[in-house]
Amino acid sequence: MDSAEQKPVANGHLSAEEVDVEFMPLIYEILRGIERESIDTAQKPRESQDTSLKVVELHKKLNQVREQVRKLPGINYNREDQLKQLDHLRKQLRLKRELLLKYRNMCSFDMPKA
Repeated sequence: MDSAEQKPVANGHLSAEEVDVEFMPLIYEILRGIERESIDTAQKPRESQDTSLKVVELHKKLNQVREQVRKLPGINYNREDQLKQLDHLRKQLRLKRELLLKYRNMCSFDMPKA
């Protein structure tokens, strides 16, 4: 997802699925350019410039990912706070499941037929 493609974000938060971490193709292009530089000395200045541009593009992409990660919900909590929150949510889930089972097993009231 390029910066032009980014969706508007509610409350400045993204979900983890929306974070664009596709920088492997850029790394591949950089490595391929370095490989070509070592093989073909006649094209070295042009290849070197292309590789430099790819490195700059990778740097921008990494900065963009850092910004997106900062917008993830819960990122401002430390590990202990996150584990406490997770424990709290698990307790809530367990209680709600118990209530659902309790209500499901209760006697149903039949409506008299008219």
